[in-house]
Amino acid sequence: MAVSIKDLKDQLMGKIDTTDLVQVEKVERYINLVKSFRKINTIINKEGESVTTKNGSQSFTKAHPLIGERNKINASLLSIEKTFEFGDIKETKRSASDLI
Repeated sequence: MAVSIKDLKDQLMGKIDTTDLVQVEKVERYINLVKSFRKINTIINKEGESVTTKNGSQSFTKAHPLIGERNKINASLLSIEKTFEFGDIKETKRSASDLI
């Protein structure tokens, strides 16, 4: 079940300092990327994960070209998520012994 864009934006705006214009801009960019991701995902689901290209007498099947774009958008979303400065979340200090 997909989360509504409005609910997502409201939640993000509630967690940031809305007087910090950089943080507000990050939320806007994040929401735009989510919208793009969903549009691309809809197209891929409609057209299929693979496409067949015909060139004269040749025909070949390859991965849908938008899959790469979807992956790039996903990486951008994750990158923005890492830069959000949520006021109510405390970062956990890690040490080398945590890896064991």
